[in-house]
Amino acid sequence: MAKGDKVFLYDTTLRDGAQAEEVSFSLDDKLRIAEALDDFGIHYIEGGWPGSNPRDKEFFQQAGKLNLKGAKITAFGSTHHPKNKPAQDNNVKLLLEAKTPCVTVVGKSWDAQAKVVLGISPERNLELIHDTIAYLAQRVDEVMFDAEHFFDGYKANPEYAMNALEAAQQAGASWQVLCETNGGALPFDVERITAEVALKLPDARYGIHCHNDSETAVANTLAGVERGVRQVQGTINGIGERCGNANLCSIIPNLQMKMGYRAVPPAKMKKLLELSHLVYELANMSLRPHQPYVGRSAFAHKGGIHVAAVSRDPATYEHVAPQSVGNRRRVLISDLSGKSNVLWKASEFGIDLDTKDPATVTILEQLKNMEAGGFLFEGAEASFELLIRKATGKWKKKFEVVRARVISNFSDIHGDNWAEAVIKLAMPDGSTTHAVAEGNGPVNALDKAVRMALRQQYPEIADVELHDFKVRLLDESSKTAAMTRVLIESGDGERRWGTVGVSPNIIEASWRALVDSLEYRLHLPRLKTRAVKKPKGSK
Repeated sequence: MAKGDKVFLYDTTLRDGAQAEEVSFSLDDKLRIAEALDDFGIHYIEGGWPGSNPRDKEFFQQAGKLNLKGAKITAFGSTHHPKNKPAQDNNVKLLLEAKTPCVTVVGKSWDAQAKVVLGISPERNLELIHDTIAYLAQRVDEVMFDAEHFFDGYKANPEYAMNALEAAQQAGASWQVLCETNGGALPFDVERITAEVALKLPDARYGIHCHNDSETAVANTLAGVERGVRQVQGTINGIGERCGNANLCSIIPNLQMKMGYRAVPPAKMKKLLELSHLVYELANMSLRPHQPYVGRSAFAHKGGIHVAAVSRDPATYEHVAPQSVGNRRRVLISDLSGKSNVLWKASEFGIDLDTKDPATVTILEQLKNMEAGGFLFEGAEASFELLIRKATGKWKKKFEVVRARVISNFSDIHGDNWAEAVIKLAMPDGSTTHAVAEGNGPVNALDKAVRMALRQQYPEIADVELHDFKVRLLDESSKTAAMTRVLIESGDGERRWGTVGVSPNIIEASWRALVDSLEYRLHLPRLKTRAVKKPKGSK
């Protein structure tokens, strides 16, 4: 087979992925993910093990009602019990009751596993494989044989591992899936063994199913494809038991964009990030920012030399175009930044700067001094935008703090914990306004008070919500006297932004970040539709 061949994608997020620690999909979650996988172009969607729990049973009932465009729902189960015949085996009955066009049967391909785990002879295990697949092959369109522990089994006893595949092939298996179950194999092992297997049983169609315990699941999968495998199994974001499964979010673009195989319709590749985020959301997992292709940091550039190069030719530090997988390029701001970083960010903010502009040097010096003092702008781009606007005269003061005071009271005995903030602000027209508010802590009280003081003149402040609040001690050796950095993430329902404050006083640090957040929101109306221009002098 040659490059340009079709590789079939088999997703097991709904079964193997659901076995990841702290992951539990509801029925609605599973149905939503199945529809998203189908829309993306996945060929097989493994829905779960029928009968293992009421939710999986209900999933197969509801999945039959989905209007899928091309994906085939697949039920998963094991070979029949040694004491039963396939027709009387409850597991086999449940596979058929799922009424899916495809069924995947897992069986032992390592003789030691048959003896120790199943407690039967290796010969009897081969009978289970053959009889189960032969029974199902007469009743469904396709039967996959998941040869469990295949690579370890092949290393220990190549003849028996091949006997397991031959038993499945003779019984009518549509696919022979070589499973790297323990996740301990390396790519050169997988490549060698897969090539040998393909020569010994050339008429079979092969798949591969890898786990990631050695951080090689993606590489092992690609190595298998290079040696003739044409079905790859994995999960979205690589979620799964222990260290996870082969990550389809890396495998699919590697296959199609790097290796020249056909996996999904080319236009669908731009939905990869969207699919990744959906699964993270429904799995109630935090996004992995450094995940290849779909991570927030996958196309983020921090070093000044890198940014200068990317502004001229993105291919200098990007292996694919970010938009090809639905992602975007990001330029980070830190003490490692150069003029190119500042110019790039200014262009994102709709501000024209060039290398000869005195403001550029001023901003860069201010940035490095502030970061040396504990500021961090990587997660606080709104604060950096305000810094640029102030340095370039593009910022109009919306309010000024005349004075602020906060009192916090707590008692272990009476439980009357409360905080009160009093604030007085000067407005652009020369008037002043003040407010008093109570909160469940000093920062909450300050937040309520400043909103009360501003809401009459700036009603849009009511839209601002606090999404995240992080505190970091910058010098742990100073203990309670340490400088404190506070990062706040805020949003208004349309977008989110981050701001930062630094002070030895945690309340003041929080206040600085809070004020930046509100000031940024007051500048948003005229910034919403701004167009991003390339920095002057860039090619």
